Amino acid sequence: MSIYDWIVLVLTLLLIVSYGLYKSRGIQNMDGFFLGNREMPWYTVCFSVMATQASAITFLSAPGLAYSKGMSFVQFYFGLPLAMIVLSITFVPIYHKLKVFTAYEFLEKRFDVKTRVLTAFLFLIQRGVSTGITIFAPAVILSTILNLPVTLTTLFIGVLVILYTVYGGTKAVSFTQLLQMAIIFGGMLIAGVMVIHLLPADIGFKEALHIAGKSGKANAIDWSWDPDNQYTVWTGIIGGFFLQLSYFGTDQSQVGRYLTGSSVRESRMGLLMNGLLKVPMQFAILLIGVLVFAYYQYNTPPLFFNQQEVAKLEQSSYSEEYNKLKIQHEEISGDKKVEVDNLIQALRKDDQSLVEHTRGQLLLYNQKEAELREELTTLMQKNDAQAETNDTNYVFLSFVTNVFPKGLVGLLIAVVFLASMGATASAINSLASTTTVDVYKRFVNKEGSEKQYLNASRLFTLIWGVFTVLIALYAGRLGNLLEAVNILGSLFYGTILGVFLVAFYVKKIGGRAVFYAAVLTEIFVILIWRADIVAFLWLNLIGCIGVLLFSFVFRALGVDRKTSNQ
Repeated sequence: MSIYDWIVLVLTLLLIVSYGLYKSRGIQNMDGFFLGNREMPWYTVCFSVMATQASAITFLSAPGLAYSKGMSFVQFYFGLPLAMIVLSITFVPIYHKLKVFTAYEFLEKRFDVKTRVLTAFLFLIQRGVSTGITIFAPAVILSTILNLPVTLTTLFIGVLVILYTVYGGTKAVSFTQLLQMAIIFGGMLIAGVMVIHLLPADIGFKEALHIAGKSGKANAIDWSWDPDNQYTVWTGIIGGFFLQLSYFGTDQSQVGRYLTGSSVRESRMGLLMNGLLKVPMQFAILLIGVLVFAYYQYNTPPLFFNQQEVAKLEQSSYSEEYNKLKIQHEEISGDKKVEVDNLIQALRKDDQSLVEHTRGQLLLYNQKEAELREELTTLMQKNDAQAETNDTNYVFLSFVTNVFPKGLVGLLIAVVFLASMGATASAINSLASTTTVDVYKRFVNKEGSEKQYLNASRLFTLIWGVFTVLIALYAGRLGNLLEAVNILGSLFYGTILGVFLVAFYVKKIGGRAVFYAAVLTEIFVILIWRADIVAFLWLNLIGCIGVLLFSFVFRALGVDRKTSNQ
């Protein structure tokens, strides 16, 4: 990066951290540390909720996913608006009425302590691991740009987030997220405009979409019922609905965001606005990836976007074979550019037969490129069995650093940093709140002072911060990070949601039945995932229904006799 990029990056990060620390000064108790004294307006709640979900993985992996597979991932969020409505009607007023710190406190009031501990434990596992992944994503940036070991960059980012989260708690998280989202929206808008600007003079936004569409990259909607297809309208609306309902309704990293609202109305408004904005935001981010694809139809893209892995190959005994693949790739890219020009001319003349012919040629060239990439990854594995052969997380990073002008590179990297900081800070804060309230205060120190609980809160924030950094050090082998996080969540969210739905809507079922149902269901979900029977989004539905069905079965068998709190 240039000196201008470093200045933009450092000043942006300093501004955000300083603002968060300033706004969070004077915290005196656990309520202030974890819930910001429950005084946040709806717009702070909204952007805090969005920033918690939209981690750096969103801005690194989503454009790369669109570049390689098209727009279909946007369907993942189709169930989110409906989930926000359900949450606003049911979950939010109950949480506010009970004045709980965590979602899992409610479960002990409704069932028993072992059900509370089980759901809290499931949350701590999946959120602790997934937070490590969200730390790793921006660490890749520094590692690539500075040519430093990813271990060092991971530690740098983790320590930065831990410091201001330990000091400022939820207030530091929420206020920094509000400013972060403003910068993120501005940065991504500039990125989209810049990609279009970099296209040839006679190629505008409409032509770029045509190029991407004819190459199979604009496939935003898929109505098929194929259970093996990860992203369809139905997996998004049904499986995605249950995933989002569980994530926003039972995951403390999100529940803690809207419990900071000053009233039920403010919390509801924050969630509903998130439901309105999230799908368009995700669509726009994926669209940037599609525009990057269109750009590379006129400019030869890297054969492999992770240049560190390429450098290893260039210095190995396989360098000659790599150079041959590279020459073939450049030839294909040149031939493809001719067909892209033919496609644009055919579209302008409305010559449908020529459009179909050129479309077929483009798909053929794309297939040849895919085959070259397969040969390349085979070489990489021959050279290094541990080589990272999935480069989707590097597509947008590589494009920005190689093409964008000075200063703007620093801004876009700051965007990714800010997204990571926001999501990581709120996750660590939620892990600490769950540990403090559901474990320490409940079992270890039931009659402690406010100062003791505040000190414990900061200590657990530090401990979980260190844990997530350790997880981040091993996150590089998980393929596309965006999918990895969602797969991990799908293993647990359905079960947790099922427990909460029984708690809210099936009053006759008690704690023992739902506890055994949750344990049995979680075993089944993991077995189904290991057997790769269905697309991972369906695991959310399976987990939720499993808990409901098994709860009724166990109640019918009499396991709840003399144990229900009802």
